[in-house]
Amino acid sequence: MEQTDRITRARFLATMAAAGAAGALGPAGRARAAGPRRGLRRRGVVYTVGEGETPATGWTARRMRADIRAIRDRLHADTVDVTGDGVERLTATATEAAELGLHVWLQPTLGDVPGRDILEHLAETARSAQRLRRQGASVDLSVGCEFWLFVPGIVPGDTVLERVRNLMDGAYDPVLFQRRLADFTARAARTARSVFDGRLAYAAAQDDDVDWSLFDIVGIDYYSFFERRADYVAELRGYLRWGKPLAVTEFGTCAYLGAPRTAGMGWDVVDHDKDPEEIKGHLVRSERTQAEYVSRLLDVFESMGLYAAMAFEFVTPDAPHRPDDPVHDLDLASYAVTRTVENRPGHPESGWHWEPKQAFHALARHYAGHAAPGRGAGSGRP
Repeated sequence: MEQTDRITRARFLATMAAAGAAGALGPAGRARAAGPRRGLRRRGVVYTVGEGETPATGWTARRMRADIRAIRDRLHADTVDVTGDGVERLTATATEAAELGLHVWLQPTLGDVPGRDILEHLAETARSAQRLRRQGASVDLSVGCEFWLFVPGIVPGDTVLERVRNLMDGAYDPVLFQRRLADFTARAARTARSVFDGRLAYAAAQDDDVDWSLFDIVGIDYYSFFERRADYVAELRGYLRWGKPLAVTEFGTCAYLGAPRTAGMGWDVVDHDKDPEEIKGHLVRSERTQAEYVSRLLDVFESMGLYAAMAFEFVTPDAPHRPDDPVHDLDLASYAVTRTVENRPGHPESGWHWEPKQAFHALARHYAGHAAPGRGAGSGRP
């Protein structure tokens, strides 16, 4: 599923967990914590833009337009978290979402390049977000997520995978780590504020120590598992202590028995040393497990009146579903609410399409109760 020098977003989050490293809004740019109101203000899904591992799985404008329409018309989301790298891809996707009346959470995640390049990429993305705001679009801007993994120099290592290994081995100075993380986060906030006058956020891992005074919205990638509903509520309340709206910038799990209990480690079932890559162990596919976990968390978020929740993620093109070949069913390691299906199994160059999983239908049922009238049905095929 991954080349040797690349890592998926799901693996970013999960490795963080393994390493153990530490809504109502007012006028644009100013926020206050959620009051007595209940129910999410924004209900959405993460949509990742990127080059893909092969030409067939890379971003295309045609596929993106079909996907964004499906997010609105079939998933009934009112928000799309447009994330990834490439200012043109980010801008085109955000513009399409805005034109379809969706709220845009725009989050650049360029990594493995010098910090100055990441900040320049952020500035260009922020300018695009500002242009959309001036045109009347509803846009929140996140300066990025988990900088300690994306940005070289915070943790030792020239690539994400090297930094992951150093984190897991404890080969870093935690005091220096926190100082460098705080410095880059502050620089990112200043960079974005210099060109964007809307609401600013950052997507942190659950244990990150962030100066939230820099931001209008607290953003957390949330992958906890508890037996009791009350424990979710208690944990999430901790993120409200800064008196600001809370956005769950990612939540979800994989589609096999036991996946939610991994608390973000669900991706770690692939043997990447094999060619082709294989699923380890004898997992039992269960889309119901994924759907029930997503539904359970949504009920918690709604009951707390959080600002936003974005399910991770809409589609993972480089993790195809192979129902007749369980050992190579890489979709088992995907958090996507759709399954990627190769048009000709075993021939990735032939193209692919997505099909909804049970989690997609669970989200759609939940979101439909809050959808604006007049939305029709779209198609997963471009």
